[in-house]
Amino acid sequence: MAWLNQTLIWYGYIFILGIIFLPLTAHIFKKHFFDFGYPFTKIIAIVSLSFTTFLLGILRILPFQKTSLLIIIIISLYLNYQLLIKTNLLKQISDKIYFFILEELTFIFAFISWVIVRGQAPAIRGLEKFMDFGFINSILRTKFFPPLDIWYSATSSHPQGFFINYYYFGHLIGAFLIKLTAIASSSGYNLILATIFGLGVTETFSLVANLVYTFLKDKKKEISFKTIFLTGFLGSFIVNLGGNLHPIYVFTKGYPNNSPRPFWQILSKFNPAAYWYPNATRFIPFTIHEFPIYSYVVADLHGHVFDIPIVLLTLSFLFILTREIFPATGKQKNRSHYLLAGVLGFLTAIHYMVNAFDAPIYLLLTIIIFFAFYRLSVKFLKHITILIVSFVIFSLPFSINFKPFASGIGLNCSPNFLIAIHKLGPFVFEAGKCQSSPLWMLFILWGFFWINAIIFTFLQTKHHNKKIKIHTINDYLVSILFAYGTFLIIIPEFFYAKDIYPGYFRANTMFKLGYQAFIMMGIASAYTYFRITQITAKKTYWILKFTFIFFFFFTAIYPYFAIKSFYGNLSKPVKLNGINWLKSDYPADKEIVDYLNKNVSGQPTILEAQGDSYTDYERISAYTGLPTVAGWQVHEWLWRGSAQVVGKRIPDIIKIYQSEDLDLTKKLIKKYRIDYIIVSDLERKKYPKLDQDKFSKIGHLIFKSTNGKGLVFKTSQSTY
Repeated sequence: MAWLNQTLIWYGYIFILGIIFLPLTAHIFKKHFFDFGYPFTKIIAIVSLSFTTFLLGILRILPFQKTSLLIIIIISLYLNYQLLIKTNLLKQISDKIYFFILEELTFIFAFISWVIVRGQAPAIRGLEKFMDFGFINSILRTKFFPPLDIWYSATSSHPQGFFINYYYFGHLIGAFLIKLTAIASSSGYNLILATIFGLGVTETFSLVANLVYTFLKDKKKEISFKTIFLTGFLGSFIVNLGGNLHPIYVFTKGYPNNSPRPFWQILSKFNPAAYWYPNATRFIPFTIHEFPIYSYVVADLHGHVFDIPIVLLTLSFLFILTREIFPATGKQKNRSHYLLAGVLGFLTAIHYMVNAFDAPIYLLLTIIIFFAFYRLSVKFLKHITILIVSFVIFSLPFSINFKPFASGIGLNCSPNFLIAIHKLGPFVFEAGKCQSSPLWMLFILWGFFWINAIIFTFLQTKHHNKKIKIHTINDYLVSILFAYGTFLIIIPEFFYAKDIYPGYFRANTMFKLGYQAFIMMGIASAYTYFRITQITAKKTYWILKFTFIFFFFFTAIYPYFAIKSFYGNLSKPVKLNGINWLKSDYPADKEIVDYLNKNVSGQPTILEAQGDSYTDYERISAYTGLPTVAGWQVHEWLWRGSAQVVGKRIPDIIKIYQSEDLDLTKKLIKKYRIDYIIVSDLERKKYPKLDQDKFSKIGHLIFKSTNGKGLVFKTSQSTY
């Protein structure tokens, strides 16, 4: 039951952090959240503490050590205690204890449930996991920030090494929790995922439940907590477990993965065995359109996953913003909301550091909300100035060491006269870059939300003259979420962020924008169902309710197929350690990783076989956080803008492993400042002419695995 002990220790730390930041959370949320925003205490604590740690590490004031983290936490405890005393919040908080217990139990249930699910197949292997785990391990070895890139090591001309050129702050958050709890990173990786799931479930619940609560309050209706809670849980399900309408293909004979056909052409009997869940995220050819449950299942700790609870926090602040600047009377309050603008600027800075695409998404959404109230006025300009300045200031510690990947904004299907121009300002016009999404495919992906948007619009219509009338502040916000979410979906039909991928040139754009659209419109759809339940005309009520349930059914069955396909029947013993697969597949490598993690401090350079992305190559650097000379080429190409950054190093790696020239080998070892050379199964496979005996002549063997196949040589590169 080692997994249970680790889970309880991890949860204990998360719970304590949340309790410490409860006074701040309650102070922020008490006016507009009946539960004082309790589910947001944990993410507010984690983001605040991680950012403080990061800032002090960038400034080289405090090293990234557990002692430093405890100092920051103790100071935070003192500040929150002072806030509790000065604002007389204790009595108000105690009155909400039953809500807190309900939401804490919900978090525990969601958190442990996903620990059990992930515990069926905990291996940190496949897809992007080596990259994500490597980032976390590199950060864990870092004394001051920014952290080193594990797949692009130092050279004699650049001895300080190369920093990660990726939005890694989410990985830093994960490393913060691992460092604090002292749980092995190979187990912590899976606990982080379960934490994100638990936060996603409870934060969505709170936001949706409070949308319902404040609607009932504004309309002076009976406050039914049964309705409030059920709608909150519905929202949690849609956002965190729901899919799109793609599971309709469960009722067809299926289609080849890369050649989707209209479902009405291949309708057949119920055929679940032929349904392949990833197709729902790769339905439109040459694009990606993922959503949270898919991310939870495949378990890559990428930026868009780390950002889920932070996105929900931002949406909750936007909810507070609308409650503040759109009073129920419709009359303008004669006061500014500069502090909210500053906080939202801070949150968009966090988005930029966690998942860069999300920053402009939420900056623009915030600006739209300010514009909807202030129009083009001096107040509007002041508020967006504070928003943008706050964003720039708080993102500066990260951005000074980060070079964005996108080299321009591409126009999809550029006309010939623009292609001849090629580039105009940030806009790029490329020949052969023309893709469009068939409307029926877009409906499969987004139809559930669009049906709800139509229903919601209908509910805003005065039937006698068909005019739209916004009934409440919350209706206004939900209308914006539906409209803005649709806008995000439409953008990739016209524009794309130019990156290195030729055939999938708009894939990342569609992926990142669609992911946020899914979350926004998922929240709006749950609220729409609640608004359906408020209809008094029985015929209309049943028609709209049936319509919602019919389309919801297809989204609701997705997690069954996804979880079962990836994790089986959930009948295996739960295991959390994601490194154990190495013991069976590469036992010598498991021993090498254990030896290096136990005996090597800091981040000296290692040399291991270089291989393609998404393979088992670079397993040593990923599992230790020690930089290797060259890692996954396509990834480094994306991060650094050129295939040659790795391409130039590959021949040198081959020479080090295969050349019989000792002087050349020494020269290259010195060039890349290599301290440890790995020789194991993958090295022998990659370099069939590998000459391991020469490494004993230019260094010395410091480790040999039990089966004799795994070797680690310590070089003397400083003397060459």
